[in-house]
Amino acid sequence: MLPHADDAITRDGKALILAYDHGLEHGPVDFEPNPDTADPEAVWDLATHDAVSAFAVQKGIAEAYYPSYSDDVSLLAKLNGTSNMWMGEPDSAVNWSAEYAADLGADAIGFTLYGGSNYEVEMAEEFREAQETAREHDMGVVMWSYPRGQGMKNDTAADTIAYAARQGLELGADIAKVKYPGSGEAMAQACEMAAPTKVVMSGGSKTDDAAFLSTVESAISNGAAGLAVGRNVFQRENPIEILDALEAVIYDGKTAKEAIELTGDAALADD
Repeated sequence: MLPHADDAITRDGKALILAYDHGLEHGPVDFEPNPDTADPEAVWDLATHDAVSAFAVQKGIAEAYYPSYSDDVSLLAKLNGTSNMWMGEPDSAVNWSAEYAADLGADAIGFTLYGGSNYEVEMAEEFREAQETAREHDMGVVMWSYPRGQGMKNDTAADTIAYAARQGLELGADIAKVKYPGSGEAMAQACEMAAPTKVVMSGGSKTDDAAFLSTVESAISNGAAGLAVGRNVFQRENPIEILDALEAVIYDGKTAKEAIELTGDAALADD
C-alpha cells in the first residue's frame, strides 16, 4: 500500500464505501426489499450523502451515470465480479481494466480476491496487474478479501479473517474489505495483521438497525477504518437515516445508541 493513496475515497482517514455491485453479484433479488433501488439513479443519489466516502459500482453503471455525478461522488471502480448463476469454485471475472477506469475518472479500484479458492493464484495475478496499473494513474486500491472455496470450513473464523486482512497488505491494497469475524477482539486481530492497510467491515445481509449499528460500533472501536455496505443501506425504507447514524458512529465516534438518538428517527430507536 502507499501512504495517502486512498485520500480521495476516505474522510479523515475513515471510510464509508457504499457498494452497488449487487445487480451483477446477486441479481434482481437484492432489489426486492426496496424496488425503487433497481433504478441505479436512486442509489447514486444516496451516494451523494456526506457520510459516503466512495461509491463502488461495476463498469456499466459507472459509464451510464458517473458523468452526471462526478462532482458529488468519488468513484470506486469495482473491476471484477461474477453472477450468482456461476456455480463453480469461487472465481471472479475481470470486467474492465484499471486503465479504462482511470480514463472514466475513477478515484480508486476495487478487486475481489477469494483466498483459498482453487483460482486464488490466477486472481492474485490479475490483482497484481490491476494494482500496478492503478498506481500508474494515482488511484487507490481496495481489496474485497473474501476467503472462500471448497476447502474453506469457516470463512469468518478469527484466524481466517486476520489472514484475509494480511493478504490485503501483502498484495498492496490500501484498504481491505473483510467480513466481521464475530467479535471485537477478532476484529482487532485482523486490523493488527493489516498494519498500515486500512480494514473496513463488509456490511453483509440486512439486519435490524440496532444490531447493525452495534456491529459497526464494535468494528470501529477495535481498529476498523470504516464500512463497505450495500444492502444494509439501500434495502431499508430509511436509507438516509441509517447513513446519518453511520456517519455518527464512523466519523464522530458515537455509540450505536447515541447515533440512533441523534437521527431522531423513531423507527430506528424502536428497533
